[in-house]
Amino acid sequence: MSDTGRKVMVETQKLRKYYAVKASAFRTDYVQAVQDVSLHIYEGETLGLVGESGCGKTTYGRTLLQLYQPTSGRILYDGQVIFDSENKVRVNMKPYRRKMQLIFQDPSASLDPRMTVGEIVGEALDIHKLYQGKETRSDRIRELLTLVGLNTEHANRFPHEFSGGQQQRIGIARALAVEPQFIVCDEPISALDVSIQSQVVNMLEDLQEKIGLTYLFIAHDLSVVRHISNRIGVMYLGCLVELAESFELCAHPIHPYAKTLLSAVPLTDPEKNRHRQRILLEGDIPSPLNPPSGCRFHTRCPYATDRCSQEMPELKECSPGHFAACHQIQA
Repeated sequence: MSDTGRKVMVETQKLRKYYAVKASAFRTDYVQAVQDVSLHIYEGETLGLVGESGCGKTTYGRTLLQLYQPTSGRILYDGQVIFDSENKVRVNMKPYRRKMQLIFQDPSASLDPRMTVGEIVGEALDIHKLYQGKETRSDRIRELLTLVGLNTEHANRFPHEFSGGQQQRIGIARALAVEPQFIVCDEPISALDVSIQSQVVNMLEDLQEKIGLTYLFIAHDLSVVRHISNRIGVMYLGCLVELAESFELCAHPIHPYAKTLLSAVPLTDPEKNRHRQRILLEGDIPSPLNPPSGCRFHTRCPYATDRCSQEMPELKECSPGHFAACHQIQA
């Protein structure tokens, strides 16, 4: 999964995140939220990450930022190893907090209701000592609010005085305050009205062009991810099952799970949408406390064989730039 012509901004190698759950006084089980995810994100691109609820998308994003302590694997930022469980490497993350930021899913829950907008946006400036003078700090806060489409007088108001879309803009301004290079967008539009979603997505695209940002865009809505992303990764039960260029994955999905997700995306043409064939999966999602052996999708896959239940497929390149983890494709 390499492309020598482009600079890799962020990379994970066999990243795992397990949560310990005490099953009894004598036994501890583990929720396998993220399992051996190897992924890289190029500088200046938007990588979309999709999958149904509980598949590990958000956990992966937060573990990548080390807001959650990784269980094992490696994390590299701009070629520098910032976490390596095998060699016991874990760097001080404070310098990297300026470079790597997060936009939260729920804007109202992520903003302190006792702080004004100016205090929320300016907090990061104070922590990293980016601006010493009072006037310079105030100017920077006004600049950030203007950048995300808010009025400068909004700095003196509290979060509850704003709509959901405006609250998300405040969260974006806070993320931009430290001038990051890489931002994890954790379902930034899922809590917003449909009429506001396009505004926020367009704003993120404009900011990327102006500032040169790199995004990991986590979402459920494949139509939105297809619009904003250069490449798309598909996760199922903690594992990455397919990765390709946005158009390629949407036009020619390989993995049965990716085909299922795409079949559920509504079409703009009512006639085509009425007659299209939807793929319906049988059974429930297995528990990450006790995931199936072999391929984790085999319990719901219509093409599963005995090999699928015994052996975990590797993510392999099926065509240039298109990777999938499926025994049927690699056979």
